[in-house]
Amino acid sequence: MEPVTLTTDRLLLRTVGPQDTDAVYAAAQDPDIQRWTTLPSPYHREHAESFTEQLVPDGWADSSMFTFGVFLPEGELVGMLSLTMRSLGSAEIGFWAAKEHRGNGYTTEAALTASRWAFTQLAVDRVEWRAEVGNTASRAVAEHTGFTIEGTLRSAVSNKGVRRDCWVGSLLPSDLNLPSTAPYLPARSSP
Repeated sequence: MEPVTLTTDRLLLRTVGPQDTDAVYAAAQDPDIQRWTTLPSPYHREHAESFTEQLVPDGWADSSMFTFGVFLPEGELVGMLSLTMRSLGSAEIGFWAAKEHRGNGYTTEAALTASRWAFTQLAVDRVEWRAEVGNTASRAVAEHTGFTIEGTLRSAVSNKGVRRDCWVGSLLPSDLNLPSTAPYLPARSSP
């Protein structure tokens, strides 16, 4: 798929390329980004180059991962967001925010915009969010976006060679008043 650009009143979501390597590298030096994401630590310039020049374009080209840089209209990088296809009709969302731009609602706005796009353009019927238990900032973004927190999965993520428990949540098209591409029959509790 060719990369797309999404906009909100405050943000521009677009693919990243070599012109963004310096900004990605600088933002990823934040210890919190390295702690709570699967980015390598320490994060070297070669990691940023590989990300912007190979990983991101390859994900768009084979429709396996749709990565958006989240930018202010003036061009400043405020974060990164990816939708990774996990199974038919299901994508996993991941994101991080540059330290100086946290607390402004940008990541929530970007997650909502990208999820709407996935529901309407990718035939996705479930966006799943996972974060290591303790990553309260990521959980707050998920909850503000409208994700239903479904529980804790034991030993479900690997971060820097260590298995860790994670929270999991989901966002469905109906949560955003959008139609599903496939019928959904939710479980009913017994009387």
